[in-house]
Amino acid sequence: MGKKVLIVGGVAGGASAAARLRRLDEEMEIIIFERGEHISYANCGLPYYVSGVIAERDALLVQTPEGMRKRFGIDVRIYSEVTRIFPEEKVVEVQEAYGKLYRESYDQLILSPGAAPLRPPIPGIDDIQALVVRNVTDIDQIKRYIDEQQPQTAAVVGGGFIGLEMAENLQARGVTTTIIEMSNQVMAPLDYEMAAILHEQIFNKGVNLILEDGVKSFAKKENKTIITLQSGEQIQADLTILAIGVKPEIKLAKEAGLTIGDLGGIKVNERLQTSDPNIFAVGDAIEVKHLITGQAALLPLAGPANKQGRIVADVIAGRDSQYKGTQGTSIAKVFDLVAASTGTNEKMLSKLGIPYEVSFTHSSSNAGYYPGSTRLSIKLIFERSGGRILGAQIVGSQGVDKRIDDIAGVIRRQGTVYDLQELELAYAPPFSSAKDPVNMAGYVAENIINRDVRTIHWHELKKINAKDICIIDVRTEEERKGKFILGSLHIPIDDLRSRLSELPQNKDIVVYCEIGLRGYLAYRILTQHGFTQVKNLSGGWVTYYPAVFG
Repeated sequence: MGKKVLIVGGVAGGASAAARLRRLDEEMEIIIFERGEHISYANCGLPYYVSGVIAERDALLVQTPEGMRKRFGIDVRIYSEVTRIFPEEKVVEVQEAYGKLYRESYDQLILSPGAAPLRPPIPGIDDIQALVVRNVTDIDQIKRYIDEQQPQTAAVVGGGFIGLEMAENLQARGVTTTIIEMSNQVMAPLDYEMAAILHEQIFNKGVNLILEDGVKSFAKKENKTIITLQSGEQIQADLTILAIGVKPEIKLAKEAGLTIGDLGGIKVNERLQTSDPNIFAVGDAIEVKHLITGQAALLPLAGPANKQGRIVADVIAGRDSQYKGTQGTSIAKVFDLVAASTGTNEKMLSKLGIPYEVSFTHSSSNAGYYPGSTRLSIKLIFERSGGRILGAQIVGSQGVDKRIDDIAGVIRRQGTVYDLQELELAYAPPFSSAKDPVNMAGYVAENIINRDVRTIHWHELKKINAKDICIIDVRTEEERKGKFILGSLHIPIDDLRSRLSELPQNKDIVVYCEIGLRGYLAYRILTQHGFTQVKNLSGGWVTYYPAVFG
């Protein structure tokens, strides 16, 4: 008989580890304990079942307990909660939901308990029906409530991935929805100006988005929930969804004496071993090393969890395998837009005191002359010295996924902005441009590194009194109508060379256009005609407007 491996939690990392272990060792005894009814379900797809985009409930079930038993010869025990671990004895205690309490021994133990939705001690929270979205049972309850009660209004507390996806799918069901977010933006992995593009989209879709206002209390009034905000504003909702965030499930590990990290996740090494070498941990419950900063991080993502499950299986089977870190690549659909990020963001770099540079580009998703082309807004964060890419964020409606994946691949290999320039990407007019948006992001970043352009960012310009500098709008008359920076001088780019005498030599000059390209051309013209105090507004009006006025 081979080794005996127990796995606590049958979703994502746990299920991946089990399947990989069986592929590597036909003799190994493998037992999965799952306290719920389902294993290996598509938790990232749960919100789309509410609206009917995913029509069949069974589509959410990637693998069933019976299927796992038949295909892999794995003992899957649902409704079975591991309640205690005895590391010295290499034994776990198991409580069956409808039966006995018993013990099971192991050679190696894999913890994959995931993370639980936050339920903060807000006054009144226990008096109302505040639903969460974690598993199939949760989403069944939400869908049943909508089907049977036909709610007219809903409140989603939290503007992260799950909150936004739930708001979109509730709105699609005809439920008027309010999102309540304590921060000044949705989607924390994005920096503010990129999230601001989403804010506009959310408002335009009829969702009531409340920012910088947290929940003070909940109260029940007949069949409605009354939500009182810190500002004093009150929201009434027939249905309330909590999507505030998640926290690692560490109770088992902590009670077993395993080391817990400073951020509250289970601490593991490169081989995903806990402080007990016979106990491994994967998924949302662990602290990982951030690939860019090298710091410990909590990054609950499905892709890394599945990779970790595979690595643990390799290690247990005697193969040399290591988890090198998580870079936090993520993507979400927000109505007609898509938002994605990879690596780190400005907020994190500023907090850690790591120097960086930023560029904004707004390119077409495919050839501009081909029907259906839409705008892709790309924020690239990089080191000035050497050009190593630290992070990227993209918002658009088409082609966001493949561009963020291109950049994510370069980041994974410690790549630079020059690598983005050299990427040879597939081109045909329906799909891209001869200079792909990823290539363009690399070119613009190189211009900044080489001092071919000096930039100013929206938040820097916002702080400056327009009277103290000369701001030049180089767009057309049509583009300027009704949307321009107050106090700016209008000189279209094609007239700039003939109107240089109108510009001051003793003032800082900021040039801007719609997306930054003509501003760059204006910068090159001015600096080669003796103007030394010139900067181009990075990302142009398209970045400036939603960030300042959104």
